[in-house]
Amino acid sequence: TITTKEADFLKSIMSPWNNEISKSELESNTATYVSTPEKQGGMEQLTQLTGLELVKNDVATLVNFIKIQKVRASKGMKAPSLSYHCVFIGNPGTGKTTVARLVGEIYRELGILNKGHLVEVDRAELVGEYVGQTAPKVKKKVEESIGGILFIDEAYTLTSESGMDYGQEAINTLLKEMEDKRDEFIVIVAGYVDEMKKFINSNPGLESRFNKYIDFKDYTVEELCDMFVNVVDQNDYQLDDGGLEILIEYFEEIKRKVNFANGRHVRNCFEKVLISHSERIVTLNNMEEEVQKITIEDIMKALVLVK
Repeated sequence: TITTKEADFLKSIMSPWNNEISKSELESNTATYVSTPEKQGGMEQLTQLTGLELVKNDVATLVNFIKIQKVRASKGMKAPSLSYHCVFIGNPGTGKTTVARLVGEIYRELGILNKGHLVEVDRAELVGEYVGQTAPKVKKKVEESIGGILFIDEAYTLTSESGMDYGQEAINTLLKEMEDKRDEFIVIVAGYVDEMKKFINSNPGLESRFNKYIDFKDYTVEELCDMFVNVVDQNDYQLDDGGLEILIEYFEEIKRKVNFANGRHVRNCFEKVLISHSERIVTLNNMEEEVQKITIEDIMKALVLVK
């Protein structure tokens, strides 16, 4: 039961494209995930990811809802059904695939999915070049996804303004499979905000089945530096004093570029630093003493390569 005031509030947030939230609002409304000893893996891994606070909050809210409905069902009460299909919106490198994989694990732990695996596809794996090829390709990928998640990256590429390809057939086949195999698998579509808006609005069937939107914001400079330091530690390296200041300056500059790729830039930068580090120490007499130490020199040389 909800009040009139609550109903008005729900109406105000129903549009997935008006989901901006201030930091203060996030801090005051963050959902608390209540873990149970036997079901911690997926959610714990999600909370350990750098940044993505809005994403973590959205997933925790959904998980808590599922837990409550399971309790209600166990007591013979009505448990409202919920569509688990969702849209991930955000720029490249913001963790959409990683989170999709963890969501599959979380749903498996909660009993929503019996496998929880992720099948990642793009347009080429769903759309055929000739008549009769598209539907079988879609059905094959759906069959592979049974018990888990079908993750369609850059899903908006399925639509064509010219209407001269089989993308629409792929969408129609997917929608029918989602209806015929309801509760057997979950679909997550992902892509840029504006493009995904057009994609979802292009078909009433898509609008009705995808009503959960999770917004992946670009990483801040601080979060990018944290990611770099974490990968350094995870690979048994040590960052020299002063290295962090150079990274801050570099990420502030790289974020202004059009092709900025968030977490992917961090991984690329780290790989370049390792190459620079190896070139510096390979001929040293004291190589064993330097094999773990990443210096300012290594970073400066690597950043030139990245740029």
